[in-house]
Amino acid sequence: MSANHDDHHHAPDGHGRALRLGIGGPVGSGKTALVAALCRSLGPSLRLGVVTNDIYTTEDADFLRRAGVIDAERILAVQTGCCPHTAIRDDIAANIDAVETLEERFGPLDLVIVESGGDNLTATFSRGLADRQIFVLDVSGGDKVPRKGGPGVTTADLLVVNKTDLAPMVGADLTVMSRDAAKVRDGKPVLFTSIREDKGAHSVAEWVVGIVDAWHHEHAHSV
Repeated sequence: MSANHDDHHHAPDGHGRALRLGIGGPVGSGKTALVAALCRSLGPSLRLGVVTNDIYTTEDADFLRRAGVIDAERILAVQTGCCPHTAIRDDIAANIDAVETLEERFGPLDLVIVESGGDNLTATFSRGLADRQIFVLDVSGGDKVPRKGGPGVTTADLLVVNKTDLAPMVGADLTVMSRDAAKVRDGKPVLFTSIREDKGAHSVAEWVVGIVDAWHHEHAHSV
């Protein structure tokens, strides 16, 4: 966590519960598309739940339900009524309630995905809410975005750069983005993808399977 974004919540005990994966990023970067892709790829083998965050609507949850990527009952919507980062970092109670509701109704689960509302490069999840975090950028903002840093870019467990198919159209150099992302992330993983072309986001799904397997190994007596 950045020194400017102190986390005041403690990570809960992992025994007896699912891994909680936070997905954040700017508006339009492809967060909901990534959630849908992960549900498509992982749904057949993992027991999933999803929590979405929107300020005033349930639009993202409604999209996922219409897409039929997992059972509609396993998707809960949180209407934050505030800046997205507040609900995932500062006042996490509504999201915790939604996660725990899913686990009570459908548990034991392997993975609960919590999608943040669209935010800026500073957005990070409290470790009291998410055990692991993915931050999603897209190339439409130009190849300079990764080097701007920000806690979302630099501290997430995985950085995903989406919409690589648009790079030639917006003049974004993926080599530059890869170089700059590696520099600011100090060795933490970065994956480039086009969810429009890869509906299952398979490289990201493979990474998620790895962290879920590691979680279950670490908490061998939890499920």
